[in-house]
Amino acid sequence: MKRLAGLLVLLMLGEPAAVGQSARAPQPSVPTLSGAAPASSGPGAVGSANPEFLKAADEVLAQMSQMLDLPIKQPLKKSLRSKQEIRAYLIREEKDDKDDAQRYADAKSLEAFGLIPKNFPLDSFLINLLTDQVAGLYDPKGKEFYIADWIPPNEQREVMAHELTHALEDQSFDVDRWIKAARPNDDAETARDAVSEGSALAAMVDYVLREDHTSVRELPDVTELIRSGAVEQMSQDPLLSKAPLFIRDSLLFPYLAGTAFSQEFLKAHAGWQDLRLVFEDPPVSTQQILHPDLYLKGVVPVRVVLPVWKGLIPADWKLLEENVMGEFGLEELLKQFLGPAQAHALSPAWAGDRYAVFEDAKTGSTPLVFCLVLDKPEDAARFFAAYSEALEKQYPEHQTFSQSSGLLEFDTPEGGVFLRCVESQCLAVERATRGTYQAINRAMAWPEAPKIPCVPPQPQAFERMAPAAPPAETGAASAGH
Repeated sequence: MKRLAGLLVLLMLGEPAAVGQSARAPQPSVPTLSGAAPASSGPGAVGSANPEFLKAADEVLAQMSQMLDLPIKQPLKKSLRSKQEIRAYLIREEKDDKDDAQRYADAKSLEAFGLIPKNFPLDSFLINLLTDQVAGLYDPKGKEFYIADWIPPNEQREVMAHELTHALEDQSFDVDRWIKAARPNDDAETARDAVSEGSALAAMVDYVLREDHTSVRELPDVTELIRSGAVEQMSQDPLLSKAPLFIRDSLLFPYLAGTAFSQEFLKAHAGWQDLRLVFEDPPVSTQQILHPDLYLKGVVPVRVVLPVWKGLIPADWKLLEENVMGEFGLEELLKQFLGPAQAHALSPAWAGDRYAVFEDAKTGSTPLVFCLVLDKPEDAARFFAAYSEALEKQYPEHQTFSQSSGLLEFDTPEGGVFLRCVESQCLAVERATRGTYQAINRAMAWPEAPKIPCVPPQPQAFERMAPAAPPAETGAASAGH
């Protein structure tokens, strides 16, 4: 799925709350995307405060350098920017990040899974949202720290702690390139983004707590406190309150799950001086972010491989995207149609996946192939029951419904929908004919042999622990784990 939090920053600054007896939590406020802090409530003239802003930024940079044990390797440019300048920057970065075809494919993939409405103006929605919310950001290309020119500097020190952590990490680890090195695996890229944003938010917590002589390592999970403040702010914001559920959750994920991951990582190591270890050995999936113990144990997802599509699918189908949903994406998909409780209960059984989204030139529909591996056969059975219900809700006009043990099939105005689970694997094909579905089954060695995996035979690929050497691959490119 598209990494929504690459450009924007959901930073939390709000009412203080007690944590334990002496520590106080960071003050949550509205989230923003990738390196940007939310705008404060009132405008203010900052022209005369420019020297104060520069002094404060230098002081916070020095404090964060000492706290994080990261050197200041080069001078950092600092400036005040107008709302129009910040909007222009966001637009430019969005265009530089992916080309028009990639952004189109991202949006169509979200539509195909039912995570955003059809024809939802994703790019313009995010740009409008961030233009209103951004109060500051770190630009890794220009090596520059921005503050919106209507924000008084004396309100910005916590924001600076977050953004200047990005700057220090960038000087030591080239973070933007490090995050994008996970491409084309969107799930792995989201995991790296969570490391970046989560460590910056955890560092901000330590900055707030510095006078209490405690740190995020000593605190219980602070993410629920941050979540409650962010969700409340989101519900009050005119644009955020209208955002699809997946977009809101995607904005929050790098900060909430990333902070929890950073807490566990720091607790398992000596402290911030070991931060380099996670950049040297990054998590490979959102599963490892959601379950830090799997990262610490070296448990990696299953590598799922889809067949070569040439000659297999109709000639009118154009491949838009082939990628990895991940545990976070699966939970969002189930939540969309079944609610958070059922989604949260089922998604941890995710062991690996790969999906492909096409566009039918004749009909304009978006056929979808989704191959999923669960931990155990009983997990696949539970998923089959739940996802069958989700598909029925996604296609309310379905007809000619048939269901047997491990197999669901029905017709829709856009084409047939098929779901089959065998042992620990499940395969969904949507908006296709039965002939195309059968051809995909045969290509994946799946038709009359239910015990054969839903990928070309690769015994090593279904090991939960990383193999000593990467298994030989067949078919399309692997997920990259």
